[in-house]
Amino acid sequence: MSTSEILPADLRILRQLQNSGRMTNQELAEKVGMAASPCWRRMKQLEENGVITGYQANIDRKKIGLGLLAFIRVKIDSHSEEDAQRFEQQVGALPSVIACYAIAGDADFLLQVVAKDLDSFSSFAMEVVRRLPGIKEMQTSFVLREVKPLDALPLEGL
Repeated sequence: MSTSEILPADLRILRQLQNSGRMTNQELAEKVGMAASPCWRRMKQLEENGVITGYQANIDRKKIGLGLLAFIRVKIDSHSEEDAQRFEQQVGALPSVIACYAIAGDADFLLQVVAKDLDSFSSFAMEVVRRLPGIKEMQTSFVLREVKPLDALPLEGL
């Protein structure tokens, strides 16, 4: 499903689900101005087409003891497809890495990492990340304050 195939009703459904993924189909249908059956069919089609990739609870990381948020820029030694895939697989298996992006510029990857505190982050960075094969260089930036964390995707204008 491409953006050209997303109907205005789909966007209304997506906006509501981004705000609250726990509402019943009846509540959703009322909020988007549709009957329950067509609303359910559109939502199921969005799921089947991979537009809706899942449902999850938003958790306050600080309230569960993950007070530190950092970004680690990583350069790797080799840029072969095989080495990059191996790095991606290993990073993907690390629970403390909550997001990883292959990037352009002065680094190859950007890792978003959570930790309990500076000591636990330091251990993770030096004993786990630094020891991943192929790491040439890494540089960390610590988040001092979340100004605008990821909340929802902008759907206006699509």
